[in-house]
Amino acid sequence: GDSDVTAAVSNEKTSDEERRKQSCILFDRRLFRAESIANKRSGREGTAVLPRSYAGESLAIFTSGGDSQGMNSAIRSATRMGLYLGCRVFFIHEGYQGMVDGGDNIREANWNSVSDIIQKGGTIIGSARCKDFRERSGRLKACENLVKHNITNLVCIGGDGSLTGANMFRQEWPGLLKELIYSGRILKEKLHECPNINIVGLVGSIDNDFCGTDMTIGTDSAAHRIIEAIDAVVATAHSHQRAFVVEVMGRHCGYLAVVSGLATDADFVFAPEWPPPHNWRDIVCDKLRHSRGLGERVNIIIVAEGAKDLDGHAITSDLVKNVIVERLKFDTRITVLGHVQRGGAPTAFDRLLGCRMGAEAVLALMEMTSEDEPCVISTEGNAMVRVPLMQCVLRTQ
Repeated sequence: GDSDVTAAVSNEKTSDEERRKQSCILFDRRLFRAESIANKRSGREGTAVLPRSYAGESLAIFTSGGDSQGMNSAIRSATRMGLYLGCRVFFIHEGYQGMVDGGDNIREANWNSVSDIIQKGGTIIGSARCKDFRERSGRLKACENLVKHNITNLVCIGGDGSLTGANMFRQEWPGLLKELIYSGRILKEKLHECPNINIVGLVGSIDNDFCGTDMTIGTDSAAHRIIEAIDAVVATAHSHQRAFVVEVMGRHCGYLAVVSGLATDADFVFAPEWPPPHNWRDIVCDKLRHSRGLGERVNIIIVAEGAKDLDGHAITSDLVKNVIVERLKFDTRITVLGHVQRGGAPTAFDRLLGCRMGAEAVLALMEMTSEDEPCVISTEGNAMVRVPLMQCVLRTQ
């Protein structure tokens, strides 16, 4: 039981505990919150903004990397706030790839473009991995395509890799413009019309793995998907007296594994941040054996996809299953939830989070000057804040 687990852990050798401290990420949630980031600024929620306050400005919205529930809510909110302020709003379809390819991938949006999307999962404007944007030649094409539409403001919805790419793009922008003018691909006037590009990021990630915000867009919905799936698994597991090893997403962050473990009364959780002791096999088997002895018919073990032991070796769902079968002879099955976690309708929380972040992103863009560095719209408590993009990215990495 729980006492057996406590005893087993306390009896671990000191050397094991030292190795644990050296090999794991000592998890302090305060390091991930906006309050730990320097130079953050309060958002504009609750203040009046006049319509057409920024008439003549233009902005583009794109999603990049893996999708997450709630992205459409952010797209909708950013679009309508931009239109309310008098801006021309563009969608860049298929992420950075659409920015590089240009053409029909960059289209102007209107109020109706985002009708009836807040309840939908995924992203209506598409997302794609883009190797071309990693090369300067690709970023040169992207710059040319944006300048053609006089786009000087970008809302980037994605993970830390997408936001890092956006920051690099901003830094290179003046040089890219000069190169395009020198080669005759754009007119000299564009240097004065589009001298710099402003960037605001929104973090769309189901893993909740970004420093500087309490919650990322899509995390709450993914947790709900996992909990629903485990609840369904428990019903059949109870009928057949089975153990289930459930694999969830979380390559570097075990948030989903931990919260779903708490919410479903799981027997054991493996998370990347806290490698288990070397005798984890004994601990798991003792726990399961004890629970069955008390009459339990179901056992649930949750494994984050990035779980590792103290030596850095992967703890996979197959490995955990084999330990249970070989040592306890329990009927054990594996359920890999995979992309189910990223699909489905967003929860009320993610719909509201995307809505609030999208509106704040546009206001932040409109208030930016050429000296301001890119920022990320984050949550601190129940407030929207603007935090420096690269501070958050570097701390995350």
